[in-house]
Amino acid sequence: MRTKKICIYNAQIILPDKVVRGHILIEGHKISEVAENSFPSVKCYSDTTVIDAEGCYVMPGMIDLHSDAIEKEIQPRPNTLFPINMSFYELEKKLAVSGITTMYHSLSLSDEWGVRNTDMVINIINSINRLKQTRSMINHKIHLRYELTFLTGVSVLEGLVRDKRIDFMSYMDHTPGQGQFKDAEALKDFTIQSYGKNEREVEDSMDKIIENQARIDWLKLISLAKIAKSKGIRLASHDDDTRGKIDKLLAYEGTVSEFPINLETAVYARSKGIHVCVGAPNIIRGKSHSNNMKAIDAITNNAADIVCSDYLPSAMLPAVFHLTKEGINLTEAVKMVTLNPAKALGIDSEVGTVEVGKCADLIFVEMHQDYPILRKTLVGGNIVFQSDFQAFNTERVENIC
Repeated sequence: MRTKKICIYNAQIILPDKVVRGHILIEGHKISEVAENSFPSVKCYSDTTVIDAEGCYVMPGMIDLHSDAIEKEIQPRPNTLFPINMSFYELEKKLAVSGITTMYHSLSLSDEWGVRNTDMVINIINSINRLKQTRSMINHKIHLRYELTFLTGVSVLEGLVRDKRIDFMSYMDHTPGQGQFKDAEALKDFTIQSYGKNEREVEDSMDKIIENQARIDWLKLISLAKIAKSKGIRLASHDDDTRGKIDKLLAYEGTVSEFPINLETAVYARSKGIHVCVGAPNIIRGKSHSNNMKAIDAITNNAADIVCSDYLPSAMLPAVFHLTKEGINLTEAVKMVTLNPAKALGIDSEVGTVEVGKCADLIFVEMHQDYPILRKTLVGGNIVFQSDFQAFNTERVENIC
């Protein structure tokens, strides 16, 4: 059986430090050659797919380390649940079209309602791990978000970590009065709107959260973080609003601070070598939906180095090119959705750059009226999405030798 070969030429290739015009050769699932300012010689390649990328940037596929889009796909409205397999297959089409080639599906272990019910979360994890083995367009991984005040959930998390059924995890604390929801009323309104519960139910839940916060077993969390590290599972913290929380993350040997609430905390995290992740929707909208730190402020102050989709995968690619309008170099903006998350997650030896030996996860981007349009997505050398347009030419070359 012949190894599949692809030759991409006339490409504006986005490398970590520069943009070059050249060509890329792919053999099987890996990149075998990246050459600058040269036209490939394909005379020694038979049965090669040749792709003319004229007018397009070719960059690494994006890595999204935090997105609860799968939750939105399963439960688009309160008390309205759709089958997990349908949600998985429909969402991955949207991800491929958005240029996301590796998705860390964010699921919340928080003893809440609907899609965040513990039994439902376990079912989703098991389903994704099963479905990705049988048929998938992109790389699917699990990011489990553990709510620290869900005291009985720590044993559930430990079981998932020991069995390595998750790939990334984060500790989060949504106790009202701190973090994301300094205003308790804002948390109550958000919960009522999200889950369709009445005010009394939500208030009872919030009272339980406040009571449980004082009973968190911090030593157990440190121990669990060490077990996760031994399994190759990286750890993040969520909605940090003080230096003290970053110090806790360092004690856990965590690698990422997600959505810090203020610039001071973000700057401190980066000074300690922690990756800081901000949301693409925040970049596009120019503000946080919770009126916290503006993502662009963190980025322009060198206090954030990763961009995730948060809840809207389609915002990722536009956010990258929006950053260039804010004075961020294109290569640096691209690294925020490729190489930097790969490093934070420990997968940078496999993905994150256009480099020989790495997986051929690539996306083709055409700028149309100053807006990025995705034209093609490759995952492991397989074309999983393609949008035809006049300047885009794909031809099959058979038996050239």
